[in-house]
Amino acid sequence: MTSPLRKIRIAFRLPALTDHTVSSDFIPAAENHDADIDKLFGVAGPLSQAVGGFRPRQSQTEMAKAIANAIAGRQTLIAEAGTGTGKTFAYLVPALLWGGKVMLSTGTKNLQDQLYLRDIPTVRKALNAPVSVALLKGRANYVCHFHLERTLQNGRLTSRDDVGYLREISRFMKTTSSGDKAELSKVPETAPVWNLVTSTRDTCMGAECQYYQDCFVMKARKEAQQADVVVVNHHLFFADVALKDTGVAELLPTANTVIFDEAHQLPDTATLFFGETVSTSQVLELCRDVLAEGLAHARDGADWAKVVSTVERAARDLRLAFPQDIVRLAVNQIAPSSAFFPALDTLRDELHGMTAVLETQAERAETIEQCRTRAVELGNKLSAWSSANNAGGAEAGAGDGAHDKVLWVEAFSSSLQLHQTPLSIAPIFSKQREGSPRSWIFTSATLAVKNDFNHYTSQMGLWNEPAQSWPSPFDYPNQGLLYVPENLPQPNSFDYTDAVIDAALPMIEAAGGRTFLLCTTIRAVNRAADRLREEFEKRKLPFPLMVQGESGRTELLDRFRAAGNAVLIGSQSFWEGVDVRGDALSLVIIDKLPFSPPDDPVLAARIDAMEKKGLNGFVHHQLPETIINLKQGAGRLIRDERDRGVLMICDPRLISKPYGRRIWQSLPPFRRTRDAAMAKAFFEPVQADAGQATPA
Repeated sequence: MTSPLRKIRIAFRLPALTDHTVSSDFIPAAENHDADIDKLFGVAGPLSQAVGGFRPRQSQTEMAKAIANAIAGRQTLIAEAGTGTGKTFAYLVPALLWGGKVMLSTGTKNLQDQLYLRDIPTVRKALNAPVSVALLKGRANYVCHFHLERTLQNGRLTSRDDVGYLREISRFMKTTSSGDKAELSKVPETAPVWNLVTSTRDTCMGAECQYYQDCFVMKARKEAQQADVVVVNHHLFFADVALKDTGVAELLPTANTVIFDEAHQLPDTATLFFGETVSTSQVLELCRDVLAEGLAHARDGADWAKVVSTVERAARDLRLAFPQDIVRLAVNQIAPSSAFFPALDTLRDELHGMTAVLETQAERAETIEQCRTRAVELGNKLSAWSSANNAGGAEAGAGDGAHDKVLWVEAFSSSLQLHQTPLSIAPIFSKQREGSPRSWIFTSATLAVKNDFNHYTSQMGLWNEPAQSWPSPFDYPNQGLLYVPENLPQPNSFDYTDAVIDAALPMIEAAGGRTFLLCTTIRAVNRAADRLREEFEKRKLPFPLMVQGESGRTELLDRFRAAGNAVLIGSQSFWEGVDVRGDALSLVIIDKLPFSPPDDPVLAARIDAMEKKGLNGFVHHQLPETIINLKQGAGRLIRDERDRGVLMICDPRLISKPYGRRIWQSLPPFRRTRDAAMAKAFFEPVQADAGQATPA
């Protein structure tokens, strides 16, 4: 028999795919790779020999077989793998061997970098597979030569920090080969100066740019087109559907295999990009650029300050139609007599007037023409939103059409956003998957509710597609304990967060710090932080306290790991994608079940639509969503075969409500207790009598 490694060398003598058709060269119509996978993942296989600490795991091997066979048959596979299965290697091995042109999409840019810089090189070296790999990010991640030069010349900087950051970016440009801002750690990713030195689809000069040949965005896209494996992220993948500006449009037709890691994030990401959003901030940014470019290139063409001031005033008046600081409303919740609708009409009219002025001056400079194009697009979006509303878009949830949308507004402290969000992404995503046959792999640790994938498949339009789940190799009954404290108030109580802290403090002390406190709201994060600072000082507890927002997530996690006895308080961004192994984390506290906020207009419309079809919106949508989110939070606790710890869920509904049983049965099979003494005893060197806890 030909060895797997021999097959690799033969297969990858083929040239990289660069045309826009799916090649069948790499993928047999139907071939079973089980024997090859057994050898590759076996004790004497290349992974075991080349990767430190690698041990064969049955779940990982079986998952790799399923993915290999889905790739061979150009099929779709939904693959849930419990924490510790090693799903990254399980999909990388068959992808690098038999995947052909592979698009690999992951949840965040951090995970994207991890795959590109660490995981793929490790597997590629172990298999001796000469595949070419490219990393592709959105254009906002690459420094733009043109915009950097313009910013250096006109110096439109708002802070002293930005002046220093701009100097660092200028130095960086002299040495970088990629232009990827992730390589420049001296400048925070959130620094406002990045907006001035990167391009958008609207502000890119394209082939007209004097720096086009040196453009980092174009370079990254060219490399992606020529590579065997391209690593993207979900935002980039779905942004292309709306914008056709990510390079994915050229890549997808050539792909034999598309793999989504962290696939549980896809419904939310796709919803974001399959919808339309227009904001007053975009209008104000346009006004800023119109004033600058008009004065620079057509000073005598118009009274530019007057032209933009009327539009700026109209944009601010639209925001002021809502006196509240932060509000989310479906359009049918806005009173017809509200100032909002006249203010929206005024903004459209004033924007149209500015567009007319730009049209008379557009020939005088390419940048003025760009401003005109942006003004037209913003005007079209405002008109489309108004037209959808006038056509009954407010009642979108009531229809059965494939493209029903929910119209809603979201007000922030200084801006207002108008949204059109699809009621369901299933028909849109199904259409994206049409065309030439290719393999689609969806994988995550959290896709099912008690091995039931219906919620996920209905969200994504993956009806009747095969789905499998592989269990974690961890010994959850001995490694972990689920503790639900007694006598807590209902989660809507005014003093609920204080009650959570009162119950948590004895556990934090027993654990010696080493705690994540995961909250469902920023308000709860801030209140919990205030209480714990006060209590730690009063009780002379030596636990460093780290709070989301005080530093970036990566820095907080690094400090948490280094401290060894810290307490970290975070909200949604710490519920997933966080890996702390070993003794530094032994207690995960979750304040509430993560139900979506009741004021979410999209959720309300989806529930209404489901109930009009005879379904129960809570049972068929809200509850599965909550369980999947909770599984992510619970998954922070046990990350290694040697980890031990307590998962403390404070929400009394887990016990008191009929649906509570369905929730905890979907979690890892920890032993369970409501006894505080027994939960604290779990942290002692000699574990409490196992017979006192209830097996899950």
